[in-house]
Amino acid sequence: MTTRKCIAVILAAGEGTRMKSHTPKVLHKIAGRSMVGHVVDTVQKAGISSIAVVIGPGRDDVAAVIHGLAPDAQCFVQTERLGTAHATLAARAAIGTDYEDVLVLFADTPLLEPATIKAMRGRLVEGNGVVALGFEAKNPNGYGRLLTQGGDLLAIREQKDASEAERAVTLCNSGLLALDGKVALKLLDAVGNNNAQSEFYLTDVVALAHGLDVSTGYELAEESEVMGVNDRTQLATAEAVIQDRLRRKAMLNGATLTDPGSVFFAHDTIIGRDVVIEPQVVFGPNVVVGDRVNIHAFCHIEDATIENDAAIGPFARIRPGSNIGEGAKIGNFVELKKADIGAGAKISHLSYIGDAVVGADANIGAGTITCNYDGFFKYKTIIGEGAFIGANSSLVAPITIGAGAYVGSGSVITKEVAPDQLAVARGKQIAKDGWGASFRQTSEAKKKAGKPS
Repeated sequence: MTTRKCIAVILAAGEGTRMKSHTPKVLHKIAGRSMVGHVVDTVQKAGISSIAVVIGPGRDDVAAVIHGLAPDAQCFVQTERLGTAHATLAARAAIGTDYEDVLVLFADTPLLEPATIKAMRGRLVEGNGVVALGFEAKNPNGYGRLLTQGGDLLAIREQKDASEAERAVTLCNSGLLALDGKVALKLLDAVGNNNAQSEFYLTDVVALAHGLDVSTGYELAEESEVMGVNDRTQLATAEAVIQDRLRRKAMLNGATLTDPGSVFFAHDTIIGRDVVIEPQVVFGPNVVVGDRVNIHAFCHIEDATIENDAAIGPFARIRPGSNIGEGAKIGNFVELKKADIGAGAKISHLSYIGDAVVGADANIGAGTITCNYDGFFKYKTIIGEGAFIGANSSLVAPITIGAGAYVGSGSVITKEVAPDQLAVARGKQIAKDGWGASFRQTSEAKKKAGKPS
């Protein structure tokens, strides 16, 4: 099969009015990736490099997402929506006659697995000219049925056209097809629109294949794998399915999830071995977690790298562009943004560290803030190795704190601190004996008189 040329035609022209959204349906996300992005990625993982995507008029946004994942993909516009066969033929120029295998997939079926695509192609290798993808439905009502005999596909029957016996069949049609490239365009061109909707249905190619003495077969998938997404409730169902897959993958690869159902991964989250993830942790896209990392409850992590033996949280927010070094500790209610935290560094409590470099083994006291924004531009803070920043300090960027330096608690630091220096910048403490008693006496007298001043 690796020597057979294959093209995947992905139908992505539907607007998805049931989504009730200004965003086209296929750009709605599950696990942090658009639905069409999931399908493109699956096609690539199945070893198919030739991709044609059929989009709606004016959908440059869809094309941009596709080209971000597959720069060589071709996009074709379906100017009129006249059915699935009509949509497939919008990509006629790409299909051509050069491919032995032609796959027709749907951008709103984002849970398809690479192994299923390979299995469909395998049926073509066996000699079938048309291969439909079916599933055993728990409730077949509303689905088209696959009528089969042995390994042969006799027909695809829509429910409204099915007999009582055919409606009892639970083997249903997903809509996805694989076609022999030698007959693909011939079959598609032969599809007519003599039906109640006056549309050109892709499923008609099965009957047409029989008329041309072309063999037809089918492949099976799990029902959840081929579910289509047409509204927000189905989007949530698809999210639940993919999260279960991702949680299972993480645990099978050696991570401990103490409450799996409360942890949410992105499609590309990488989790190392012996990682412990406590409840209510959310991973955004582009997160890599090393081995033996502890992520405590209620953390949100996005676009970040966490190296071996680090500890995060609870209640930590790791924002994009952050890198946390080996054995570092990011504690409760700490927020990082575009921060490089060195090995063994500690930021244990209630701090904001943004646009910063924190050296190895530095200690950042509770309530420390890097003041990185002046209302117009962002500036960088550099904290050297082994530096100690006292609690409730404000470091006004751009600024450098040298290696081994100390910053006294409550300081507002605006100038460079040299290595091993102590910097203290706060108002002088004044003490007035008896002031408290005098203040209370005066205030109580005013209160009795009803005079606030």
